[in-house]
Amino acid sequence: MSQTQRIHLIASGGSIMHSLAISLKQAGHQVTGSDDHFYEPSKSNLERNGLLPSQEGWNPNLINDDIDLVILGMHAKEDNPELSKAKGLNIKIYSYPEYIYECSKNKQRIVIAGSHGKTSITAIVMHVLKSMGRDFDYMVGAQLDGFDNMVKLSDAPIIIIEGDEYTTSTTDGRPKFLNYHHHIGSISGISWDHFNVYPTLDDYVRLFEQFADATPKAGSLVYCEEDNLASMIISEKDRADVTNLPYKAHEHVVKDGKTTLITDAGDVAIEIFGYHNMQNLSCAKAILKRIGITDERFYTHIKTFKGAAKRMEIVGENNDSIIYSDFAHAPSKLLATTLAIKDQFPNRFLVSCLELHTFSSLNKDFIDQYEGTFNNSDEAIIYIDPKAATKKGLDQLTENDLREAFKRNDILLFNDKSKLEQHLYNKDWKNKNLILMSSGNFGGLDFKALKGQILQ
Repeated sequence: MSQTQRIHLIASGGSIMHSLAISLKQAGHQVTGSDDHFYEPSKSNLERNGLLPSQEGWNPNLINDDIDLVILGMHAKEDNPELSKAKGLNIKIYSYPEYIYECSKNKQRIVIAGSHGKTSITAIVMHVLKSMGRDFDYMVGAQLDGFDNMVKLSDAPIIIIEGDEYTTSTTDGRPKFLNYHHHIGSISGISWDHFNVYPTLDDYVRLFEQFADATPKAGSLVYCEEDNLASMIISEKDRADVTNLPYKAHEHVVKDGKTTLITDAGDVAIEIFGYHNMQNLSCAKAILKRIGITDERFYTHIKTFKGAAKRMEIVGENNDSIIYSDFAHAPSKLLATTLAIKDQFPNRFLVSCLELHTFSSLNKDFIDQYEGTFNNSDEAIIYIDPKAATKKGLDQLTENDLREAFKRNDILLFNDKSKLEQHLYNKDWKNKNLILMSSGNFGGLDFKALKGQILQ
């Protein structure tokens, strides 16, 4: 690739795509982009960097012979007019995973995969490397403290990639993580997700079998030995030319709402908590050890890691209550997140509020996968925007459907955001914690107002 290129991004409003656009502009390329709608924080980030188009929508006039390449986001459909014109002009087209690989062919590539925990593991690895002053590139799916952007592409010798198992693009049905061609890969755990494209558990597990198979000679696979499916895959794919590195939750104790690691060199107080985070921490430690980071240095720098955005992120707290926000929406994530908070604060009443809005979570053929996942919560609330199911062509789930699927008879269902707000406002929050779990935004729920009302 030439030093400076003209690059157009179709569907530039996505979380990774908008970060990639900013990174490319910062590297000196001439960058344009488009999308049918821009949401926050992508919209403000693009505007701040002079990359927000003057109007929303697809514009084939943006595509011409002067463009060197087009990067296609997964949000764009196969009949996208910009994509069609780019094909007609024989412009080189990459999906964003393909482009990330093109920019990192000469780097050591670490790809962190799994149904859950991959963002946190990626974030821990990045935090430790940055704290040590190591130069590295990265791509991660959440905003992290100390990092201005979610994508960095430079001449660094190593790249840390959060490896998503969802399809690459509308024209490429392969899981994204296969496009990165890892040297070191990790599988944090496997729990069926993305029902819309992987209709059976076997279909879903096969993705991770392919990931394991893609490990090159002299490569490494880090995996959670406490996860049955991950362990099964590694045992079945055992190869003499690949180093398999199992891990389990780090030994720790919880006292007075604080978690401390037990190490050979003494106790290490940390900011994050929860059994699944102790697994994530061990995975990151194993990856870092593989690239020369000693345990001593790891423990020195893990002390200051506070977590990724919307991964058990504290919205607000006082002496009686803590409000958390979490990206949890899949069954395994809901179970792990609520268990973590209950274990950390066993004597506090836990109110858990989950928004269902993905295709899988709103589907009556999948909802039974949530059985038992609310068992760690003292009060279980579900919010569903009726428009979400209609938009996806699905039947509306009723309160009885949810109580049967979750195997919990006291679940409360809200379809109106204002009624959910009122329910939360009217509670006595003394000695209670609240966790708000969604990959959406609860219909525009005002977290700031909620924080003020609960913590006043």
